Amino acid sequence: MNKKQYETVIILTPVLSEQQMKDAVAGYRGLITENGGEIIHEENWGLTKLAYPIDKKGTGFYHLFEFTAGPDFIKTWELAFRRDERIMRYLTLSLDKWAIEFNLRKRSGEIKTSTTAKEKKAVFNASKLDLLIDEDDD
Repeated sequence: MNKKQYETVIILTPVLSEQQMKDAVAGYRGLITENGGEIIHEENWGLTKLAYPIDKKGTGFYHLFEFTAGPDFIKTWELAFRRDERIMRYLTLSLDKWAIEFNLRKRSGEIKTSTTAKEKKAVFNASKLDLLIDEDDD
């Protein structure tokens, strides 16, 4: 069977206790391994504010899985999410070689992904300055 690498982010309902959230994640971790997949990386992003309310809830527990599995597994994987009322949203992406390389570099610390509000403002202002410089070159 030809395995591909995938990345899935799930949002679990905030009404769960910490232990219930951990149990749900462990169940999905087990689903991957039981079906011949291999977990590459996991991240628990914790309770986070949503961009917009889902089912009248403003927050949710975010969890990321990066794993390898056969293409047929994704149907089973997403069906499990649709049947589980603890899951508010999910997104699964098939990773190409560039995304896999990016994830490896990010985990090694070569690429910094989290930024503070001050750093974001500095980047935004620098990009505005670049635009002004580019316009002056014309």
